[in-house]
Amino acid sequence: MSPQPIVLAQLFDNPAAWEGLDWTPFREGIEAAWLHRSEDGGPASALLRYRPGAAAPRHRHVGWEHIIILSGSQGDHRGTYGVGSLIANPPGSEHDVHSRDGCIALLIWEKTPQFL
Repeated sequence: MSPQPIVLAQLFDNPAAWEGLDWTPFREGIEAAWLHRSEDGGPASALLRYRPGAAAPRHRHVGWEHIIILSGSQGDHRGTYGVGSLIANPPGSEHDVHSRDGCIALLIWEKTPQFL
């Protein structure tokens, strides 16, 4: 049997469905539902769920990172991003990320970031 796709529109139509995903610890106060993950540090994507006040420590992008905010808001040194925001962080960029009120974000990495 092949894996079933995750369709974001279905999650928005049924918010309780978010709880049905396989959430695993990522950082303190942050959980990940991995969509795919390379064992060698290559491409990966995940939904990240931040509890209110959670933060990811400073990290460097060795490949492109694309973030889409699906609920709540998230911020870094450049500002705060609400629902529908698309943030593209180029290779070599660094930041830490926080969510004052909590959020769910879709992250797509070209290569796994390096936490500093």
